[in-house]
Amino acid sequence: MQLIRRAFLNSVLATFLPFYAFAAEDGLIEAISGHNLNQSEFLQRNSILVGGWIAAGFSYSTDNPDHRDNGPVTFNDRNGELQLNQLNFYAQKLVDMESDNIEFGGRIDLLYGTDARFTQATGLDDNLISEADYRFYDLALPQIYLEVFSPVGNGLSAKIGHFYTIIGYEVVNAPDNFFYSHAYTMQYGEPFSHTGILFNYPLNGNISINIGSVNGWDNFSEDLSNWNFIGNISWSNDDESTSLVLSMITGDIDAASNENRTLYSLVATHHFTDELHYLLQHDFGFQEQAAMSGNDAYWYGLNQYLFYDYSDTLSFGLRAEWFRDDGASRLTAGSSASYFAVSTGINWEPRNWIKIRPEIRYDWADGDTHAFDNQTRNDQLLFSMDIVLTL
Repeated sequence: MQLIRRAFLNSVLATFLPFYAFAAEDGLIEAISGHNLNQSEFLQRNSILVGGWIAAGFSYSTDNPDHRDNGPVTFNDRNGELQLNQLNFYAQKLVDMESDNIEFGGRIDLLYGTDARFTQATGLDDNLISEADYRFYDLALPQIYLEVFSPVGNGLSAKIGHFYTIIGYEVVNAPDNFFYSHAYTMQYGEPFSHTGILFNYPLNGNISINIGSVNGWDNFSEDLSNWNFIGNISWSNDDESTSLVLSMITGDIDAASNENRTLYSLVATHHFTDELHYLLQHDFGFQEQAAMSGNDAYWYGLNQYLFYDYSDTLSFGLRAEWFRDDGASRLTAGSSASYFAVSTGINWEPRNWIKIRPEIRYDWADGDTHAFDNQTRNDQLLFSMDIVLTL
């Protein structure tokens, strides 16, 4: 028996020692193969970067519902099921923002997984594959844009095409978030992507502005005559310990109805020390005749985040949020309600291309709003964990 156990141990070590031998590299592919595609002569000569990531996780609600739906929590919305949330590949032509010449670049992202169905753009992603054929899995092209830089003044750049929103703090890309789950503001109160043009110009070393025109929210090719204004202004102090970003999008929902929808988002960050970080976000949205009653609808909220970096590989996070759906236009509870959630989690990076994110989240709604467990309960306790592997 000892010989069998020893043989088994030797086989395990033989399998994984090569893996750990390359564990200090930049991605999973390089860790396994020892080769970094981005170091190839062709890609470096043309300033092209390719990459991607895999994000997969598991969630469990203490209600253990038979329908296996963690709603209104989305993204990690399946209870007791392993989800491949994101299999994302991208290729990017980098732009030299310090060049004395006009530069051209761009980026394209291809996203597959259970997250893709929440980020669909009308007229593009909804035409790729049918979700009904793949259960909860879908395909999206969340970004495909041209980037142009011109050495005008401090440097003027523009994105032209389809790109992620500049509104809010949390983003779709899994590696760029601390938590596996998302705040209500990101899930229900903000757009995910836009199609149009967005200019960026740094006024000085502390202030930068984005101004553009886009074809509404999460739209690619429908109602092309309907254009919205989008923009933000960002400020940071000299040592970058404090920053503010104020963003806004406003315009008609479609050209036929002439009903206005306006949203602003304010994100403030402060680094108390090199290890302790605080972030505050406030959103306010308005839409004409969007309430279930036919009246105007409003939604607004307040999110607070506190992060502590224990070491280079281990961080702790806390998120507390309040989201008000006044007019029942954003969620499907049937009446105006406030939603609250407290999330605590850990980010552990045993290698620079592995991120493990366990999380505990408690949600509840005010009054008699039964938004959880198939609209039978007004609270929910959710345990989740995912792993993000950078390719």
